[in-house]
Amino acid sequence: MERNLADALRQHARNRGTEIALIDGTRQLSYAELDCEVDRGAWALMARGCQPGEIVGLCLRDHWAHVVLMWSCMRAGVVMLPLDCRWTDAERRAVVQHFGAVRVVREPQALVDEVPSDSWTELLRDDAALKRPAFPVSDLESPLLLSLSSGTTGRPKGPRITHRHFLRRFYTHWINLGLNAASRYVCATPMYFGGGRTFTLSVLFSGGRVSLCAPPAEPQALAEHIREQSANAIFLVPTQLRRLLQMPDEVQSAFRSLGLMISSGAPLQPNERIAILDRLCPHFYEYYASTEGGGVSLGTPRGLRERPSSVGRPIFGVEVDIVDEQDQSLPSGKVGALRYRGPGVADSFYRDPEQSAQHFHQGWFYPGDLAERDADGYVYLRGRSKDMIIRGGVNIYPNEIEDVLMRLPAIRECSVFGIADDDLGEIVACAWVGTEAFTEAELKAHCRQYLAPYKVPARWHRLEALPVNSGGKVMKASLREILLKG
Repeated sequence: MERNLADALRQHARNRGTEIALIDGTRQLSYAELDCEVDRGAWALMARGCQPGEIVGLCLRDHWAHVVLMWSCMRAGVVMLPLDCRWTDAERRAVVQHFGAVRVVREPQALVDEVPSDSWTELLRDDAALKRPAFPVSDLESPLLLSLSSGTTGRPKGPRITHRHFLRRFYTHWINLGLNAASRYVCATPMYFGGGRTFTLSVLFSGGRVSLCAPPAEPQALAEHIREQSANAIFLVPTQLRRLLQMPDEVQSAFRSLGLMISSGAPLQPNERIAILDRLCPHFYEYYASTEGGGVSLGTPRGLRERPSSVGRPIFGVEVDIVDEQDQSLPSGKVGALRYRGPGVADSFYRDPEQSAQHFHQGWFYPGDLAERDADGYVYLRGRSKDMIIRGGVNIYPNEIEDVLMRLPAIRECSVFGIADDDLGEIVACAWVGTEAFTEAELKAHCRQYLAPYKVPARWHRLEALPVNSGGKVMKASLREILLKG
């Protein structure tokens, strides 16, 4: 790789151009065709004045042109700013203005008024772009992506990711997960998010095949897609996996044929990990990762069975440490702040020195997670530091309580969080979803078998579903509002 990641497509086009690279419904693009489309998109961006290092927003649905234009941005040397096409105008405008995007690529009927914009159809059908100017010279140190790691309100955070950062993340996909030129990968999650985007680009960089099953695909449709494409790899978020666990065996059996099923984005419960291995796919891996640094640790099929409460051991090239408030390393079995470092980890948030100073320090990234490690190096998440409950001066970790509650087969999901209390500072509360209507007394009695009295939730609220964001993570702030109103 002498210039940047997009050179890989050029090599595939020359060496194996007739091989199918990308499938979207009835449209199929060979590597030669994909490379030509990427050229056209890059030339069109350059013809509109986009300069290397400038930021271009991609506000697109999940289709073949979205994939093409990600590679076009790389080839033109511009920096991608993923924008969720489901955002309101105000949300999109806040992110575009904060990061200083010079242009936005959008859907044909969408409106963008904050900066100049083009529909993807305009870019990929622009004959004027065929003047074929020379592509700018760039290298692996060039910026590739600004990826949001927080919401759109307030002050959004986005780490500045280079081509080299992504290449090193691809290494872990090859070494730890086995994604490569033989992969027939299904993209079934939004490409706005890290997993959907990164695994898709990784497989194409390797010379594999990607088929798009645009979300939100129903479980039956996803199963049929896997069979039709003879797929051998897929990435799904926990919400999708929970829905699949409710499906009949006819649907679940399609996933058992996969050589690799990956989950990330939010932690699963121990019983869910075992159920996925037993009923969905014996080749299931849970990937603990972050936007800022890519993969951190990996739970393998064997590791998940032996230690179902763990998110696995650190992946290739990544060093993980658990520290106290003075940044001193803690021994195994002690809960503290997780930090990690490696060649795929960003070094700052773009245009945010204050947050950069808080989360990046001496080469380490601090994601805000509380964790502990055992003597064999397995990592156990104990919640977010901001979600830790301090009841009467005692630290309580929500994950510990959630794991206990999920031992009840009738509870499908639960979330533990703190709410303000005049006497104790905070008390423990729990929202849950289940197939049976447990009484509060029954739930407390179950918890008391495994937990100290002060850890047993004092407030309970049953819901039909837990509120989650578009990435599948439970929104605890919304749960507090629901409970306090109820």
